[in-house]
Amino acid sequence: MNRATIGGSAGSAGGNTIPTKTARQARIEALINSHPVQSQSQLLQLLQDAGIVVTQGTLSRDLEELGAVKLRGVDGGAPVYRIPQDGEVRPAGGTAKVSRLLEELLISWVASGNLAVLRTPPGAAQFLASALDRAALPDVAGTIAGDDTVLVVAREGLSGQDVGAFLQQLSDG
Repeated sequence: MNRATIGGSAGSAGGNTIPTKTARQARIEALINSHPVQSQSQLLQLLQDAGIVVTQGTLSRDLEELGAVKLRGVDGGAPVYRIPQDGEVRPAGGTAKVSRLLEELLISWVASGNLAVLRTPPGAAQFLASALDRAALPDVAGTIAGDDTVLVVAREGLSGQDVGAFLQQLSDG
């Protein structure tokens, strides 16, 4: 069996590796979608069976970044992990993480109509936009990210100024 080491040191067995976090997270998502995963230890075993060795800490961060949630199983059974797909409602309440990220990454912002344009350090916009989307903030309809710019679309009835000021307030703690 080929072995891959992710989140730790690579072994000298000469096995194949999954080279990116994106590929590892895609495998995690595929496993969750194809198995009733009830715990992180079960998911760690499924990954290991697939030749991917990952630490529990790395797996925990991956699950958070993927937006994985535990939902009651079929017919009220044991809770299982699920990753909401595009267009599905995501659980709200992620403001602590978003607040920390905004504090670290928000350089400036300007409003235009129902849009807030956020500036970040180069390479950080997609990470911040993803966190904003996963937080399911009630004022944010969605985001589009470039390299150092995030376009935040305000929900109906709100202005870009409203959303920008709200995000600035989160950034300030």
